[in-house]
Amino acid sequence: MATLCKPAVAVPEHVITMEETLALARTRHAGHPQLPLALRLIGNTGVTRRHLVQPIEETLRHPGFEQRNALYEREAKRRVPDVIKHALNNAELRPADIDMIVYVSCTGFMMPSLTAWLINTMGFPSHTRQVPIAQLGCAAGGAAVNRAHDFCTAYPDANVLIVACEFCSLCYQPTDLGVGSLLSNGLFGDAVAAAVVRGHGGIGIALERNHSHLVPDTEDWIAYSVRATGFHFLLDKRVPGTMEPLAPALREMSAAHGWDAGDLDFYIIHAGGPRILDDLCRYLEVPPEAFRFSRATLTEYGNIASAVVLDAVRRLFEEGAPPDGARGILAGFGPGITAEMALGSWSTARPVHDPVLSTRRVVGYAPRVTRRPPVTVTVTAPLP
Repeated sequence: MATLCKPAVAVPEHVITMEETLALARTRHAGHPQLPLALRLIGNTGVTRRHLVQPIEETLRHPGFEQRNALYEREAKRRVPDVIKHALNNAELRPADIDMIVYVSCTGFMMPSLTAWLINTMGFPSHTRQVPIAQLGCAAGGAAVNRAHDFCTAYPDANVLIVACEFCSLCYQPTDLGVGSLLSNGLFGDAVAAAVVRGHGGIGIALERNHSHLVPDTEDWIAYSVRATGFHFLLDKRVPGTMEPLAPALREMSAAHGWDAGDLDFYIIHAGGPRILDDLCRYLEVPPEAFRFSRATLTEYGNIASAVVLDAVRRLFEEGAPPDGARGILAGFGPGITAEMALGSWSTARPVHDPVLSTRRVVGYAPRVTRRPPVTVTVTAPLP
């Protein structure tokens, strides 16, 4: 069974506090007719601080989309490799053991994807599959876990690396003065996260079922307007109410698996904002404490987009391992309105060492050397 191992997460060194955010809003938008509403909404997020890839003075400048995107690429290449190394160590694997990289990001653009650069510079095999996901926004963290689960279901010997790189501060647009934009300026933060889904072995969440759900006719509720100045984030005032149609989808997926979504042992939920978490608690009839990992991410880092679910999983690990078999749910929400959901149970199982079974194999290729047909290409490096 595929297992989501402990993620690694890193946030940039530049910090802006809630107090500084509110002071900046008062200074820069002193004559805004809806400033009191924006200040109240920002204050209600519960975000105490956020981390940025640049000092706030640089963040507030807009040198143009070309320079911002160049900064995105430069900072991704500088920060992502160390996070990947920690994630591989957590999973007790090496780059040579990875069969697919799922890279998710909605705050910059590269072609070829960063996955190609990672393969060329970090020792991943040249046959490593590349799955870049750029247009699912905050839901992409859940989608990455689900696509990794799907791949490991198809290829049980496979291992998948997930990378989420979000520099939301590079999407700041000084001319966007709607209340939704002002709220976003006080909500989103920057982070890099990575995790491995192992086809065999490992300690973490053994993935059992996944599901996607799209709320009809909500494409324009969360969106980008792509202009000469870059990505302009559009946030509809109806977004905070999306848990009403999404909670039944979580319940239906759980019921199909024989579980009750309101009676699980852990919850990993995208922290889009406090209203999202409060409403889902109410609809699932669980206490607020059930979402403590997501609330901690929101408080300490803000909304870090696709990296939220991985950071919440990291916090689950660091609180102390749940009992073996503890059941939980993971869900990311984003543009569409899209929900990417998964069910899993805590597992401390490790693979039994067998020289034949533990021989590292390149999945999906015709065999040249076989010891037990129809195995695939045999590579000399054993699994750790």
